[in-house]
Amino acid sequence: MENYYSLLGVDKNAAPGDIKRAFRERAKRLHPDIAGRQAEGQMRRLLAAYEVLSSRERRFEYDRVYARFMEKNRFDYRTFLKERPEDPASRARLVFFYLLHFEDDAALETWTEGGGLNFSLERYLEREDWMDCAFLLAEELDKRGRAYEAFTLLARITREERRRPYFRHFMEDVESFLRELVRRRLKPAVDGETYVECLETLLSLGFPPREESRWLRSMAEALYSLGEGRAAEGAFREALRRNPALAGTGRLRRAAGARG
Repeated sequence: MENYYSLLGVDKNAAPGDIKRAFRERAKRLHPDIAGRQAEGQMRRLLAAYEVLSSRERRFEYDRVYARFMEKNRFDYRTFLKERPEDPASRARLVFFYLLHFEDDAALETWTEGGGLNFSLERYLEREDWMDCAFLLAEELDKRGRAYEAFTLLARITREERRRPYFRHFMEDVESFLRELVRRRLKPAVDGETYVECLETLLSLGFPPREESRWLRSMAEALYSLGEGRAAEGAFREALRRNPALAGTGRLRRAAGARG
């Protein structure tokens, strides 16, 4: 039996206004325009919880039935997982559990303590759960300015989706998130060499040539800043091969023409 209070993130004694505010906040995050069709199941659960707890009579009956249910079912999944900190499978499931219950800080803390990007969630979760978990983690990491970790998780999801589709139509939202992250937040968050490595990863994921040309131009500019002139020229020539109309700095175009 679902704990509607936990689902909404409110206390059992929460006032009607608190319940309404909590519902609105979570509903925004699960709106199809933001979370995509993948979140439809979570949205249905959220609506069910709100419909019950916003009604005085239904809430009273729910509390009575839930109390009886808990008497018969004392098993606490969260506690069960937390009591196994040395078991990576339990830790992975706990991360996903926290995310599904909107306990984002706890999820990130558990994931980070487990090794962060070196914690292979895909080894311990079902494939679909891992992909959902990684996407939710990427969202929370990005909100906290941890762009490199968010990028790495999104790249892994994209590579796996190319191998065998799961997100399907929702993948458009994943790719948009990845593009926006690279365009606005990744470069200031990492050093020059790491930025180039991230662009190399991006170029291996099978995006359209025109997009790849822009990333190659960014790579060329980053390589010039690192003093890698020859590599920069090669990257820009490759960008022009993908899109001859691509704009570039005078330095890049002169170098590409001189060596072309």
